[in-house]
Amino acid sequence: MQVEMAGEPQHPDRISEDFAAATSEALVLVDGSSTPAGLESGCRHGTAWYARRLGVHLLARLTDRADRTAAQCLGDAIAETAALHGGRCDLSHPNTPAAMVVAARRQGAELEYAVLGDSLLVLHPYAGEPVVVGGNQPFTAGEELRRRVWASAPGSPERAALHMQYVLAVRAVRNTGRGPWVAAALPRAAEHAESGAAPLAGLRGVAALSDGAARYVERYGLGGWADALELMAGPGPGELLARVRAVEASDPRCVRWPRGKAQDDATAVYAHLG
Repeated sequence: MQVEMAGEPQHPDRISEDFAAATSEALVLVDGSSTPAGLESGCRHGTAWYARRLGVHLLARLTDRADRTAAQCLGDAIAETAALHGGRCDLSHPNTPAAMVVAARRQGAELEYAVLGDSLLVLHPYAGEPVVVGGNQPFTAGEELRRRVWASAPGSPERAALHMQYVLAVRAVRNTGRGPWVAAALPRAAEHAESGAAPLAGLRGVAALSDGAARYVERYGLGGWADALELMAGPGPGELLARVRAVEASDPRCVRWPRGKAQDDATAVYAHLG
């Protein structure tokens, strides 16, 4: 793998809750689940701390445990990170730090992967259409509430109240079997990752994107996935993020492109495999 990556925080004065890292044989992307200000989490460390430690443990597992699947490596990393919290953190709290995860590695003649949550892995084949993996756990019961958030005025008390309702609704059901599965404190969440393998011989590359970067295709329609992959394989992931930020700067009040946040943490990784 020859890996390129780029990342930007939601705001310049705020630390990003995304994390990405890679070796010549594996890559990880962790997108921390943001916690609204004032909402208790039961944890003294925070989401950025969690995302970084989960990512480091997962990358180590992917590179030194060929006997474990990528999903099993994720479960191991979740358990190891949970142990780092110590007794002062309440990991049973529904708002305990959590994240979406993308993991991929070379395994013999294949690229093995596991994706949990709404971050995405996109396979870039030499021929045919890109294959998008992830984003397969929509919170159906909360879709109407999310639409109401998007329809409200950015920065208004109404939007803040609706957003908090949505956040609480998601956290009440995640990792319970009644809502989305994410990486938090339960290793068994990794069993719900979308996992598989693809022959390396057919792949030009592979990309990983947090939802803030995936907006290039998913929210703004600046191009299809084939366009996004060509952009990352050529000018690089930084150019994709620059175009996302340019769109967001042109629509700061979320009028043309309704969305929950005017900007989000955005991270994009591209690994050349050919």
